[in-house]
Amino acid sequence: MAEVDFTVERGCADALDAADPLGSLRAEFLIPRGADGAEQIYLVGNSLGAPPVAAKSYVDAELDRWAELGVRGHFESELAWEPYHELVTDPMAAIVGAKSNEVVVMNSLTVNLHLLMVSFYRPTPERHKILIEQHAFPSDHFAVESQIRQRGFDPSESLVTLKPREGEVTLRNEDVLAALARHGPELALVLLPGVQYYTGQVLDMASITDAAHDHGCVVGFDLAHAAGNIVLSLHDWDVDFAAWCTYKYLNSGPGGVAACFVHERHVTDVTLPKFLGWWGTNKTTRFEMKTEFDPIPTVESWQVSNAPILAIASLRASLDLFERAGGMVPLRAKSELQVRYFDYLLDQVLTGRIENLTPRAMPDRGCQHALRVTDPSVDGRAMFRRIEAANIACDWRYPEAIRVAAVPLYNTFTDIHRFVMLLDELLS
Repeated sequence: MAEVDFTVERGCADALDAADPLGSLRAEFLIPRGADGAEQIYLVGNSLGAPPVAAKSYVDAELDRWAELGVRGHFESELAWEPYHELVTDPMAAIVGAKSNEVVVMNSLTVNLHLLMVSFYRPTPERHKILIEQHAFPSDHFAVESQIRQRGFDPSESLVTLKPREGEVTLRNEDVLAALARHGPELALVLLPGVQYYTGQVLDMASITDAAHDHGCVVGFDLAHAAGNIVLSLHDWDVDFAAWCTYKYLNSGPGGVAACFVHERHVTDVTLPKFLGWWGTNKTTRFEMKTEFDPIPTVESWQVSNAPILAIASLRASLDLFERAGGMVPLRAKSELQVRYFDYLLDQVLTGRIENLTPRAMPDRGCQHALRVTDPSVDGRAMFRRIEAANIACDWRYPEAIRVAAVPLYNTFTDIHRFVMLLDELLS
């Protein structure tokens, strides 16, 4: 990426925004407003993405079709509800670097993880352990523990956790690979995040997958903080499975529908155990109401229920904007420039008062900054409340991280500049 000479003056942010080839996309989103009616500095897309302007019209269109067609809406028109989820398959596959037969939009993230672990966690007396990170998102930890217990094993013996070295907050890739070598013969499954939710660290999914496979392990990823944030190549990396939500960087709305990936070498493997449902059986004979399961020869065979139409309608509005942006490569290029600018301002304005817990190297990070107040006289949680009161949307994660994400689809360089300057004022 070409070098840019940053300055701390507001004019630098204005110039970067003026030169931004994706800048027009900002107008395609509704930025939430504070109590005074002023537009927020909305830097919390890592938790809930801003709503696309078109989302309402997409959802309204389905409500209108429901009112007009009733049950016939399942089969009539190009937006018929029975195959409606297929409208988002190709754009979603492009976002995660997968083939269309490897991706399906369905359910919620943790439900999908459970469904996938039914298939891919197949413990034996010799190989029954699951490797996760010690600071995994609680839902993932709970899901893994419950799967272990469900198979008749004890989490105290079957759960292996990774943690950073003493005095560090992020994982070193060599330590992950060493853990795989150490525990490999006992591991049935490796389940790690693509991007760690607390620090924003990007894990080296390609090398982890290769190493896991070398040791005979199945490997899956929780991509909640990765999908729509970084460039992914799930098929080429040979990942066995993955799952992600869509309400963060994919802007589908609160509690939005999730998605999952299963590598094509697994999708037609009839020996894989799975929980079955009507929506996973042959589409052409589904309504003949046969009770013999005939799996769809794609990842769709993991579906258990019909699609949530209104939730997918909202997601379609966002995915259309990803396509307009040209996909993840140009969005990541803008994101990297924003990250470098953010780092520069932190260094110039807040050194000694704010520490960034997110790795510095660009391949090891997405668009999130995890900030820690270093002044011992300032309570970090209290500072977060002051930031919120200043009409800035970010979030707090215990024990000490203020998470801030400049999302390239709608955040501007001016947003970043305003945030850093306001934080400087608040700390002063």
